[in-house]
Amino acid sequence: MNHARLRKLLDAQYERYNRPEFIQHDPIQIPHRFTQKQDVEISALFAALLAWGQRPTIISKCNELLRRMDDAPHQFVTQHQDEDLKRLLGFCHRTFCDTDLLYFVHWLRWWYQAHDSLEPAFLRGATQRERLEGFHTLFFSLPDAPHRTRKHVATPARGSACKRVNMYLRWLVRRDQHGVDFGLWTRLSMAELIMPIDLHVERQARPLGLLTRKLVDWSAAEELTANLRELDPLDPVKYDFALFGAGVNK
Repeated sequence: MNHARLRKLLDAQYERYNRPEFIQHDPIQIPHRFTQKQDVEISALFAALLAWGQRPTIISKCNELLRRMDDAPHQFVTQHQDEDLKRLLGFCHRTFCDTDLLYFVHWLRWWYQAHDSLEPAFLRGATQRERLEGFHTLFFSLPDAPHRTRKHVATPARGSACKRVNMYLRWLVRRDQHGVDFGLWTRLSMAELIMPIDLHVERQARPLGLLTRKLVDWSAAEELTANLRELDPLDPVKYDFALFGAGVNK
């Protein structure tokens, strides 16, 4: 399929799925509950990193987590007392359990004591690979970081495609008139974002010739993104809506 036909096909799917109706069935509904920037950042981080399995289950577990934080994630993270942390005990989604959650809250409190936003945590590097590796290093830089929690924040240094982190960055960085993605962060360029790859995206991308690498790893994410940049150099990850939407809706 030539570029013109492929762009027309994917643009049509992008317009079909990038609309407010998409929000109610997707984990992105979690940060859409909030208006304060920090609440959006924190709730989106949990929603993205807990995005394993069926979407209704993911949404349910994220709502449970936020209830444990009194539906005020930034306030809870920055102002909790030790006694308040007991509310988090017993939380578990797949292999992400309260040990991991407590470290996340600990790190977020440490970060927000010195910063107004999470955006600078993702600016430590000249390329997206370096930035994601830099975030991983920064996130686990505190002396009491549990080794088991490292598996819950992917890094290209381990070859991961970093699907959930890339999805998080899409949510926070992309901006358009449709109102699904937030566009809160302005220091990262939409053109530099990397496509999140999951099974649905992979199954759509391969028949279209957008993905040839057998392993779904960081190199595959870069290959897919490079091919999509040929269709839209300024906003390649907008086609996440097209590929994921078509895939999940068969």
